[in-house]
Amino acid sequence: MMPADKMEAEPVPLNDIEPFIEDADDRDLLISDSPYVRSKRLPPRGLSKITKFTFSLFAFIAVLVLFSVFLMILTRQWDFAATHTPSVDIMSSCHHIPEGRRFDCYPYSNATEEKCLERGCCWRPVANPLIVRKSVPYCYYPSDYKGYAVEEMSETDTETRLVLNRSTETGYPDEVMKLLVEVIYETSERLHIKITDPENERYEVPTELVRRPTATDSATTKKKYRFEFTEERFSMKVIREDTGLVLLDTDHGAFIYSDQFIQLSTLLPSQYIYGLGEHMSKLLYTLNTWDVLTMWDVDRPPIPDANLYGSYPFYINMETPGTAHGFLLMNSNGLDVILQPAPAITWRAIGGILDMYIFMGPSPADVVRQYIEVVGHPILPPYWGLGFHLCRWNYGSANRTRFINERNRNASIPLDVQWNDIDYMHEYLDFEYSMNRYKELPQLIDELHGLGQHYVLMTDPAISAEQPSGEYPAYDRGVELDIFVKMNDTAYLIGEVWPGKTVYPDFTNPDSETYWTEMMADLHTKVDFDGVWLDMNEPTNMVDGSVFGCQDNTMEHPVYLPHVVDDNLYTKTLCMSAQQKSGLHYDVHNLYGHSELLRTSRAMTTIRQKRPFIISRSTFSSSGRYAGHWLGDNKSMWEYLVSSIPEILNFNMFGIPLVGADICGFDKNATSELCQRWHQLGAFYPFARNHNSNNTIDQDPAAFGQEMIESTRKVLLIRYKLLPYLYTLFFEAHTQGSTVARPLFFEFLDDEDTYDIDRQFLWGAGLMITPVLEKNVKKVEAYFPDALWYDYYTGYLVSSEAQVLLLNAPIDTINLHVRGGVILPYQHPEVTTTASRNNDFGLIVPLDENGIASGVLYWDDGDSLNTTEDSGYTLIRFYCADNIISSHLESIAYEPSSGMILGVVEVYGVNTQPTEVTLNGSPEHFDYNQVAKVLNVTGISVNLMTPFVISWI
Repeated sequence: MMPADKMEAEPVPLNDIEPFIEDADDRDLLISDSPYVRSKRLPPRGLSKITKFTFSLFAFIAVLVLFSVFLMILTRQWDFAATHTPSVDIMSSCHHIPEGRRFDCYPYSNATEEKCLERGCCWRPVANPLIVRKSVPYCYYPSDYKGYAVEEMSETDTETRLVLNRSTETGYPDEVMKLLVEVIYETSERLHIKITDPENERYEVPTELVRRPTATDSATTKKKYRFEFTEERFSMKVIREDTGLVLLDTDHGAFIYSDQFIQLSTLLPSQYIYGLGEHMSKLLYTLNTWDVLTMWDVDRPPIPDANLYGSYPFYINMETPGTAHGFLLMNSNGLDVILQPAPAITWRAIGGILDMYIFMGPSPADVVRQYIEVVGHPILPPYWGLGFHLCRWNYGSANRTRFINERNRNASIPLDVQWNDIDYMHEYLDFEYSMNRYKELPQLIDELHGLGQHYVLMTDPAISAEQPSGEYPAYDRGVELDIFVKMNDTAYLIGEVWPGKTVYPDFTNPDSETYWTEMMADLHTKVDFDGVWLDMNEPTNMVDGSVFGCQDNTMEHPVYLPHVVDDNLYTKTLCMSAQQKSGLHYDVHNLYGHSELLRTSRAMTTIRQKRPFIISRSTFSSSGRYAGHWLGDNKSMWEYLVSSIPEILNFNMFGIPLVGADICGFDKNATSELCQRWHQLGAFYPFARNHNSNNTIDQDPAAFGQEMIESTRKVLLIRYKLLPYLYTLFFEAHTQGSTVARPLFFEFLDDEDTYDIDRQFLWGAGLMITPVLEKNVKKVEAYFPDALWYDYYTGYLVSSEAQVLLLNAPIDTINLHVRGGVILPYQHPEVTTTASRNNDFGLIVPLDENGIASGVLYWDDGDSLNTTEDSGYTLIRFYCADNIISSHLESIAYEPSSGMILGVVEVYGVNTQPTEVTLNGSPEHFDYNQVAKVLNVTGISVNLMTPFVISWI
């Protein structure tokens, strides 16, 4: 990175240009609510002849004016090569470019024809003045725009190295004229392309914070991809070897590499693109609207398509039919990602390097697995962390916290974890609790532990700098270790948060781990908390930059500003020129929350010697290795209920399966109906917590009356019953890189009707959830992909082909369907996981069209460290075929003191009434529902630690 004083500011950044649609035939790009689209109106009856004449005259004049404008535009469009300096050759490389393949050459709000042509680019306003498009660029690159050329090449079996040179400038300051391209064939399924400045060191994402994998021997002989490049005007292609499909093609737009502006564009093989978080949006992006997706962490309540708390420069692109690939840009600087109808994607980074990974799939599940092999496998959470959590900002006291907890226990609401928000602190000081309002907090936590519950408290990163010397260890020890973010070589950056003036730990500094562990350990000696909630770690600042402002340089005001919501990088956060161990805050801002949760995970592991349970607001690729995530300060509104599903599905793709939204919403007052429906959906969030703000009404399950209590108890007992299945999914995510909650298209790759479904989702491969997401609705449409689907509650076969069905959805019920072929292990539920884990197991065995099903159960003590690494678990696989259910024990290293007893087996889809059922050869009692075609084998007591066989004839 060039020194800040050598950078020159460019014009203010791009605001969306609002040009007109060039061709009215482009119906897919119409904006229906455009003010330029007028409805046809008939003149009112009874107009006088003069009025009619006047009306006709004005209409005639209007037509003439519009026709003149049209002719002027046509003349200007097709003839401007004759009246401007660019050559006819340049113009010939402009006109053939369709509108959907225009790549912006001047991404600022003050683009003009003169400035555009100075860059050697095409200027062509969109022709039709009656219809508006969102961001079609007027100034765009010609097809023969000059770029880098290959100067040197070397090649081995595992790597290709290219040296590039650029001879022409692009208009961006401090261009890097010489580049090194390293193409590394890391595995047969993963290609790594790294483009750097060979002559000057640039910032890269630190490997200490985000791991990197190494190449494997298999890459040299079994590659599923082919890499190609052009020399004179450098471009790259990545091609699927078996089909020849081009997945990455950069021979479009312009490849720019300057100190604070890096741009790379590529065509996509299809319009089906997912990921690119964190944003409040639909699951499937719409390329026709030229969306700009910004990645810059900020403390802001979610609003559609704006940058939010975390950054995930990773996408999955579904090809057709039924294959997928993925792309990761390992870059923590501010980013804009532009989607356009071509289909194409453009990456713009304001620093760092291009460090790209291409994942070959071929299924979306394979893509996620390959991505997770790069960023790291997600944690296996403690079993209790999968129970129901309860919190609110400002219970106000330990006694009020106890009262709410008791109210829900007395209503028999399953409840595992009680939380406290920032109000438990003494004067909002980290690592100090109020000896007034929360004096009884230690006793309360002991009570919760005695009930089999657990406790989580909040920690903010900002440390008060206002306490007298010697009176606040969190500040004094930080100064002693010199681990706070600095404004310059000597002075700490001073911001302002809840406790007043604050400093910020630099979690990229290795010494911060010592500091953070000491502070956490000291608090843990006072209150025996089980988990940590990391909030405001984007990081948040209640003044912009610092209390003294920020420097006036190109770190604070870069040549290109991503489309951040607040029009400044330092709004509500730290100055970009602030100094951290791993670089300027400009470079590591998007890693602040991630680096904090890394230190917190190691601290909690040291302190408790158990699995850490951490939920963080700000995250980055690789954060799933240490923590889960909640979706931030949502609102008690139906649209936030709807949007929570695609966000949760995205985070499962990002490698953070432990994710959920605040049930019933954080801000505003929830209605009883909304909260009831939200509890039904939230019971199937991988992380299920009810949480709301201060100055709002109570919204815990017991707050709204008996109807809410009964329906919430009902759905939470289903969650607790299915926790063995959910826990097994987390084991598979932890060991195999799979998803827990997943979109339907992950399982039904060839069914394009599933590609945009984000109002239904799956737990694993076997359970489909179809919630009610609208007010006053008692029926819901559900899409059933081509499989056998059984009603969870009755075992009835509901669907055996791809179709949409209208389902009854009474206010106390969420629709759940079990997929034929996937065995679900379960356990008789209690109101805590502690009690549930002592009960008998059961199996739901839904048969597929061939009478076959299979499943798996993972079991350990639920809290110990390294159980998978040390093989301290039991893993049982179940199979059903030819009317025989059997078990196979892969591992039997863990057996609870209460034993693992199978007490019931339910088989769905048994079309012929059995005459006999045997268990290990001995007859057993059974029930058969002739209408539902369900076989129930009850009253058995099978030790799951030994193999068994159940059969029927």
